[in-house]
Amino acid sequence: QVQLVESGGGSVQAGGSLRLSCAASGSTVSSYCMGWFRQAPGKEREGVAAIANNGYISYADSVTGRFTISTDNAKNILYLQMNRLQPEDTGMYYCAAERACLIVGGVVQFMATPYWGQGTHVTVSS
Repeated sequence: QVQLVESGGGSVQAGGSLRLSCAASGSTVSSYCMGWFRQAPGKEREGVAAIANNGYISYADSVTGRFTISTDNAKNILYLQMNRLQPEDTGMYYCAAERACLIVGGVVQFMATPYWGQGTHVTVSS
């Protein structure tokens, strides 16, 4: 079992940047498929970026070219670097980990309900 704790959220103006971190304990990030999801007020949770345990990475179309997902295996941390933030990026951001995933249509998909962190909130003002 893995425990996940997110940090790094905050309030920024449009065009700004934030880096989210997800510290994992109980297991190593390199042994899991890892991902970032977000939920905007009144909307469903959606995938933002994911990295499979073979290193394959996929992004939602809305963040491609602006967000970068990465891991620091030595520190056991998952990151999400978010640049050129827009108001529509506002929401609660969650880290997720799942042992098994598939790559379907170029997108990393978890094969079961993942472990979730508690979330960190991002607000982007125009």
